[in-house]
Amino acid sequence: MKRVIPPSELIINPDGSVFHLHIKPEMLADNIILVGDPARVDLVASFFDKKKAEATNREFHAITGEYRGKPIMCVSHGIGADNIDIVVNELDALANIDFTTRTEKEQFRQLTMVRIGTSGSIQPEIPVGAMVIARKALGIDGAFHFYRNSEKFRDIEMENEFIRQTAWNPIWNHPYIVDADQELADRIHAEGMFDGVTITANGFYGPQGRELRLPIADSQYGSSLRNFEYKGLRLTNFEMESAMLQGLAKLMGHKAVTVCSIIAGRVSHSANTNYKNSIEDLIEIILNKL
Repeated sequence: MKRVIPPSELIINPDGSVFHLHIKPEMLADNIILVGDPARVDLVASFFDKKKAEATNREFHAITGEYRGKPIMCVSHGIGADNIDIVVNELDALANIDFTTRTEKEQFRQLTMVRIGTSGSIQPEIPVGAMVIARKALGIDGAFHFYRNSEKFRDIEMENEFIRQTAWNPIWNHPYIVDADQELADRIHAEGMFDGVTITANGFYGPQGRELRLPIADSQYGSSLRNFEYKGLRLTNFEMESAMLQGLAKLMGHKAVTVCSIIAGRVSHSANTNYKNSIEDLIEIILNKL
């Protein structure tokens, strides 16, 4: 007998849309571009040949349309792995749960999700203005551990080596490392992009080693991350969503990857706040490869 998902677990709005995103099942597209900033959804949609539907609620903004004859969707997720937990679960629900019967559909529907983000580089050879694909993502947010079978999709050996090399403080969340979908990463790779291991932090300041008025607990934090090396792989950049996105996608059977435009050089102490052109370039690259 199929499990019926109770209203307390899957909240459906009176208009038939999913609770936070306010997206209805018929609005969903298989190819989805994810962005943090709700205003950036309009920028992505400006490249669409046709816009068909729109939904907005809080930091969540979605537009469905067509690009070169293919259905495409852009959804904003706000900031942090906690928001990714909401967005990916609700997108999967729209794809794979019947909202009338509240049961899982017989036919699985796979989603392809590409997150376009901004990020800070921690390696001197990755300059401001570069683009980095998160071939792997290292999460220090802890959220992925709340899901059963997460260990099946984690690189446990690399996690243990990371803990050893960095003398990771056990009071912090246990790190988890997950791969992007490699076929998708290969498909969207463009000339000049860096393949990276992206750190998904649970904050913008202290968890990424930034000090304003408050000092961070470990003065060697930045250098230990920068110097970490495992089988030729090094940590490349900081952001706040990739590991949870790629981890949930693996658990659910979807395809996901993050590509970031580097807007801050943590080693060079440089930053570029006028990065709209580089984001537009990245949007075009992704749209043409999905």
